[in-house]
Amino acid sequence: MAAPARFGLKVRYFSTTVVKPVSKLVMSILKDPKFYGVVNNPHIKRNIKQKTVNDVLLKQKISPIMLNLVNLLAENGRLRQTPDVATAFSKIMSAHRGEVLCSVTTAQPLDEANLSELKSALTGFLKKSETLKLETKTDPSILGGMIVSIGDKYADMSTKTKIQKLSKLINEAV
Repeated sequence: MAAPARFGLKVRYFSTTVVKPVSKLVMSILKDPKFYGVVNNPHIKRNIKQKTVNDVLLKQKISPIMLNLVNLLAENGRLRQTPDVATAFSKIMSAHRGEVLCSVTTAQPLDEANLSELKSALTGFLKKSETLKLETKTDPSILGGMIVSIGDKYADMSTKTKIQKLSKLINEAV
């Protein structure tokens, strides 16, 4: 059973009334320096933070569910963790939709042919009901090869790691 359904909420309602407003809330916190300063300042009292945040959110016409979430975070002194809460919530909803996050790091950007071949190879690790959500990164320090993280699986096939392992073996033998 999906996490939102466990709490008696219909997923469609939950995802449309909470997911988009959470993203909107996080963006408003990160974009407005004054708002961000109020939320992250430990010297401002919780009730003042709560009132300030409520005023901002009411102007943005945020749903009552979102307002309750923010009030809960404010009451518990957790407004600074709002981006982390939004990230965790996005992961839960992504898992519910059957999306599997895959991160691939290479030394150089992949061309379209290699990218499509990689996608088809990675799709083989997924169940039929799951969809691949691929994120590619470049890191020249790995020298070559790639580092793949898909779901709970991790494979480091980088040249840098191979060189480190070989160097360790040589040093241990001497």
